[in-house]
Amino acid sequence: MRIVLDTNVLVAGLLSPFGTPGEIVRMVSSGELTLCLDARVLSEYAEVLRRPKFGFDEDAVAALLDYVEYRGLVVASSPLPTALPDTDDEPFLEIALACDAEYVVTGNRAHFPEALCSGATVVSPAEFVAAYRGRPA
Repeated sequence: MRIVLDTNVLVAGLLSPFGTPGEIVRMVSSGELTLCLDARVLSEYAEVLRRPKFGFDEDAVAALLDYVEYRGLVVASSPLPTALPDTDDEPFLEIALACDAEYVVTGNRAHFPEALCSGATVVSPAEFVAAYRGRPA
């Protein structure tokens, strides 16, 4: 299953590995989910995960980023026809549309008004896990 993972969910999953975002990060790590991304998102992941306030081990961050880049689906996307309220979130939606991802998983659903999402399904981590568990086997 292809998903786009907002940086806030990745960070939350690493900070709290036993919560819902942590479950999603484990599913990505196990290869159960394929992350769709581009250079902008990979760069944002790297910048945010290396912030001192999180205290993540540099070697662990490097290994995770290598894995995400190697196992992820790197796409080229087109600009959105209409800007999102927070333009920093636009790459995530652009990628989802370019790779036909099943979900954009974010902790900031309000930044993705349905009318501007061009049919992409944007969900919270809890909504994603519930949908994933409820899908046909």
